[in-house]
Amino acid sequence: MRSAERQDQLLTGAVHAAADIQTLTVKILVEIHSDVQGIRLALELAAKGMFTTTPNPRVGCVIVKENKVIGSGYTQPVGHAHAEVQALNDAADRGFDVSGSTVYVTLEPCSHHGRTPPCADALIRARVGRVVAAIADPNPLVSGQGLARLEAAGIQVTCGVLEQEAREMNIGFLSRMQRGKPWVRMKSAASLDGMTALHNGISQWITGDEARADGHYWRARACAILTGIGTVMEDDPQLNVRAIDTPRQPQRIVIDSQLQISQHARVLSGGGTLIVAAQSNPEKEKPLRDLGHEVLVLANASGKVDLAALMQELGRRQINELHVEAGFKLNGSLIREGCVDELLVYLAPTLLGDAQRMFNLPALESLEHKKNLTFHEVKQIGADLRILARFI
Repeated sequence: MRSAERQDQLLTGAVHAAADIQTLTVKILVEIHSDVQGIRLALELAAKGMFTTTPNPRVGCVIVKENKVIGSGYTQPVGHAHAEVQALNDAADRGFDVSGSTVYVTLEPCSHHGRTPPCADALIRARVGRVVAAIADPNPLVSGQGLARLEAAGIQVTCGVLEQEAREMNIGFLSRMQRGKPWVRMKSAASLDGMTALHNGISQWITGDEARADGHYWRARACAILTGIGTVMEDDPQLNVRAIDTPRQPQRIVIDSQLQISQHARVLSGGGTLIVAAQSNPEKEKPLRDLGHEVLVLANASGKVDLAALMQELGRRQINELHVEAGFKLNGSLIREGCVDELLVYLAPTLLGDAQRMFNLPALESLEHKKNLTFHEVKQIGADLRILARFI
């Protein structure tokens, strides 16, 4: 099975699993006969935290002794137990001795004191015999130190099993650790000829129910959802997750250079929206802040919102994955500024003719200047196609 297909199965399963963050589905004494089997089971557990672990990575852990699973866990919401501690506690609750066991974990055990103690130390105290990690943790506070600490304690260490699948699971966390900014996914729903709305703005609905529900899944896994003031004024979106169950709503972000947003916009309901402007206006800012929103002023040399600086700021705010649902003007600006990593496009089997398109990009004089992407995945969702394409 291809990695993308396997990852899609894990992510789809997370839609139903994430709502109950305490339930573990691994049957104790299930047999594991290879490192690949062990990490694959740990990845399935990690997917259960798809909507809940942010800003921490999604991590799953399985403890195996004499080829049988004796404990399992996955990272709980921030401030609560990590996957390794969950698995150790699970084994202890069931009366199993983990000494000499093999621990399969999707990310290198942490070695630093954060909101919780180091997982590497917990494994050492438990006297496990071997630890198999899918990938090393690029967090500068860990960065190989967890594995080194385990080896120094006499525990055998293996790293790099199902590495690509593990990276996909935490693509946003890895982006933030390695680049200082979130993984940015831009979503668009269009006709087969690439149109997202009629000239009069009518766009509901181009794609079918299944595609729209799938789009809400991608909203739910993101840390934040971003749109522009144009979309807010034209569509008045709620910009939240509704089509699927989720225990957490992503933060909402609106690019609004001149602070034109109405206090009655639905994207402001409930408070907590981040509004990014290009110029300060205390008179407009105060009522927004009084309603529980934040106004951030980030201007570039042209007097517009500095989009690249915003991505770095969101990285500092521990945003792992940013989901963009905006109009063609902001979409084009984000692409031109190099702020987008991946396109999530739903194509409906319809033709709309000359209408509003997905991206406002300048005309090219030469094909040498085209922006190249690679198809990461193409999948049919209901009657529509879902395309994940990544910028090269």
